[in-house]
Amino acid sequence: MALPLPSRYLTPDDLVEMFELPSVETVYQSRRKRTGPRGFRVGRHLRFDPDDVRAWGDSRRSEAAA
Repeated sequence: MALPLPSRYLTPDDLVEMFELPSVETVYQSRRKRTGPRGFRVGRHLRFDPDDVRAWGDSRRSEAAA
């Protein structure tokens, strides 16, 4: 059973914590390479929709199982 995601938009720091990534720079690099979840800018801040993060995580899990 998957853990529920917050109902608010997620920050890069949230993704670092949730996926145990080494740093926020990893989030920015995956965005530049288009290998991470879809993100969007609010002013100069990067945010992620929890539904997009869930879909990205599910697709990664599917790829790993194949």
